[in-house]
Order: sequence, then structure tokens, then C-alpha cells
Amino acid sequence: MKEKPQGGTSKMINFGIIGTNWITQQFVDAAHESGLYQLSSVYSRHLDTAKEFAQKNGATETFDDLTAFFEQGQFSTVYIASPNSLHFEQAKMAIKAGKHIIVEKPAFENLGEMAKIEELLEQHPGVLYFEAARNIHTPNFAAIQAQVTKLPVIQGANLTYMKYSSRYDNVLAGEEPNVFSLNFGGGALQDLGVYPVYVAIALFGMPNQVNYFPSLIQTGVDGKGVAVLQYPEYNVTLNFGKTSNSVMPSEIYGLKDTIVIDDAGEITDVSYIDAKGDRETISQPVTQNQMLPEARDFARVINQPDAPANQEDYQRWFNLSVQVNKVLFNLRQSGKIVFYDERDN
Repeated sequence: MKEKPQGGTSKMINFGIIGTNWITQQFVDAAHESGLYQLSSVYSRHLDTAKEFAQKNGATETFDDLTAFFEQGQFSTVYIASPNSLHFEQAKMAIKAGKHIIVEKPAFENLGEMAKIEELLEQHPGVLYFEAARNIHTPNFAAIQAQVTKLPVIQGANLTYMKYSSRYDNVLAGEEPNVFSLNFGGGALQDLGVYPVYVAIALFGMPNQVNYFPSLIQTGVDGKGVAVLQYPEYNVTLNFGKTSNSVMPSEIYGLKDTIVIDDAGEITDVSYIDAKGDRETISQPVTQNQMLPEARDFARVINQPDAPANQEDYQRWFNLSVQVNKVLFNLRQSGKIVFYDERDN
């Protein structure tokens, strides 16, 4: 990927949003709390919904037409939080319109989509692309990374993130909400599973082989599952799901020492247990919006893309996004999960 252009100073970032759900509200709150962003433009399929969200959050423009949103909207950056299957086409429109992109995880469904986005970004070198994987931007994840580098031996990990989704109640009632639909790229792997995959790849790199053992539900997607990432000297096992709750901690294994994490998604409590069994808390209390660190990171790079540290971070995040996309796709292939919009391709 090409190096991003030089120049840029800190300034308020006017941003637009696609999607008005709870995660959009959380990002908007984080963006405003950072003092680095101002929401200017809101897109929704329903104009009344866009107007309601805009009024609540201080935006001045509302749209129910995506072409008008990108052509007329007074914003430099777009946050995309639509259903997974819509990310690709909306990101393409954003790049062609010269807008920086922050797209909710998982950014894209498959390798082909990711490759086309890479190609478009090469053709529009002034556009920046970020995948909003919030957990790897937190101070507590940085504490895990620092502790992992101190382990003289690594013997693998078990990473868990399993939370019951209220939308599963709808499935049990015979409905098919987007997050549990093959039509919209839904399922556990494409939602909560992205978080432990990000943790694994960020800490241990790309695995040699992956296997996924999904538990399918009546809509055809995986409600929960177990993934195994195989490395030359150890395995990393991922447990995730949206149809039940887990209180099992995540663990990274040294020789006689262990890093213990409450879960691989929120990362609110992290301890290091040494060979003697003594426990040391290495995490910080989480008292802020969990999306605030990523919002600050993205703004830092958008405002100062010429800074060497920012260029290094940007390239690392971009490469990680590409790697995670590949692992997610390979896991789906292993689990024989094919989305409807892929079946003719």
C-alpha cells in the first residue's frame, strides 16, 4: 500500500455516519468526548430516523439517499455502521468521493472485497481507511502486548468473548434479524468473533492453519463456535458466541506464568500470574467510553498523516485489518458458512 500524503495539522474533523444504531451512538459519543470530531451529516434509509438522530447529536444535515450523502455532505470522514453485507459498496462510494473511512468490524466479507478496497485506496492515495476494532486500541490491550513480550516462552492461548444477544430472542420467536442472517453477513464469527481474532493476530501474527467448528442456528448462521488457530509451536483457541453467556476468562500461557483477561472483547481486567502464583493487576480501571481510544487514534492519523509514528501506526492497523479479513474468511470456509451474496460468485 502506498504511503499516505504529507501534511496535516490538528483540527476538528467533520464526520458523517451511515447507520443510527446503538454502536453508532457509542462512537458519536466517543468522538464528541474526544473533542476532535463534530458530527455534521447523518444518513438513514428513513429520513425521519436520520432527523431524530441528527437533532439528538447536533448534526446539521440529513439524508436518505447515499449518492446525495456523499456528493453533498459537508464531511471529510464517514463512519460506516450498517449491516456487514453493505460495508463494501458503501466504502467504495466513500473512497470515490474522497472521504476517509472508519468502518465497523468486520470491515468486509471476503478476500475479494478486501482486495478491491486495497486497489481503490491505491487509486485514491489521499483517502485513509480504518477498521473500528476498538479492543486493540485500548490501554489494557497495550498492557497485554507489553506483558506478552516479556514471556520467555509462549505456549498458546484461550480467548473467549461470548455474550447473549437480545436479538436471539427474535430468532427464537421465528424472526431473522440482520445480525443472525446470511443475507446480511451475520453470525457469531462476523460479530463477537472478530474481537478475539484481532487479539490473536495482533499478539501472535498470522497462523499457519485455521479451523472453525460452528454451532449453527435455524437461520443458517453460527450462533456460537470454537476456532483453532494453529501456530508452529502452539495453538490459540477462540470461544465466542451470541446465543449464550460465558464467564470463562481468557488466558495466555507462558511456561509457569499466565496472563489472565476477563474477556477478549471488553478487556477491562487483566492480571499477570507469575511462576510462584502471585497475581499482579496490570490493567487500568475502565471509566470511559470504550470507543474513545480508537476515536483518538484515528483522529491523530487523520490530522497528522505525515508524522512518522502515525504513518507506522496506520500501516500496522491496515495490515492487521487485511490479515484479520483473511483469517475470518478462512474460518468461514472451514466452517462451510457461505453468505447469500457470495453464492453466485
